[in-house]
Amino acid sequence: MTDANSLEKTAQSGHPAPDHAAFAQVARGFYPVIVAVFTATLIISNICATKGVEFFTDSSVMLGPLQILPIATDGAFFLFPLAYILGDVLSEVYGFRATRHAIYTGFGALLLTVGCFYVAINLPAAGFYENQEAFRTVLGTTPQLVLAGLAGYFVGQLLNSATLVMIKERTKEKHLWARLIGSTVVGEFADTLIFCSIAATAIGINTWQSFINYVIVGFVWKTLCEVLVMPITYRLIAVLKKTEPSYAPAKAAALHD
Repeated sequence: MTDANSLEKTAQSGHPAPDHAAFAQVARGFYPVIVAVFTATLIISNICATKGVEFFTDSSVMLGPLQILPIATDGAFFLFPLAYILGDVLSEVYGFRATRHAIYTGFGALLLTVGCFYVAINLPAAGFYENQEAFRTVLGTTPQLVLAGLAGYFVGQLLNSATLVMIKERTKEKHLWARLIGSTVVGEFADTLIFCSIAATAIGINTWQSFINYVIVGFVWKTLCEVLVMPITYRLIAVLKKTEPSYAPAKAAALHD
């Protein structure tokens, strides 16, 4: 196989050089595209999550200690479910190893994003720039929230993927609905619980009632989103399975492929 060193030696020896410049081959298929969208969704959601939002503020409905209305959540409530849907697609089609690499990529991208925001916020503002405090408020975050977001995402996504492929190892191509819902229940619950446990005091949750409410409402909403968009998830997975030429039974157990 021709490598960079042999190409260079060929050019220096006086022999005819290759007709064209040398480049490495980019992996084909939809995997890189899905990983890119998956990573972008994670970064955007962590920015949107800094905004608190409320729905049905004119109503007040309680179910025991649980506040049903108004619904209090964050500005990324519509994005976090998308990240888990993409995680399900990656796990179902490409397996745990490929999904784990995508999760590591997203984790690294989040760290890079936080680091870049920190540097940009602390750079000296120009005299004509009047939005320094607004910039700090939107993009700045406390170490507590950073830790909560990273820990919740990392553990939740890994559990989501591991649960899906373990169920698939038993059910093979049958009962996709069970894999999608089962993995979401495990992953989303772990993500929400870990995030709230670490970030509670930083986001103003200072009572057990508020904590339980935030965990349950967030978990139920994200799981419900998975169920509502399941027809789209089914269709996307079906298309990928047909178009990916390498889709075939693995030679090793699902968690060791």
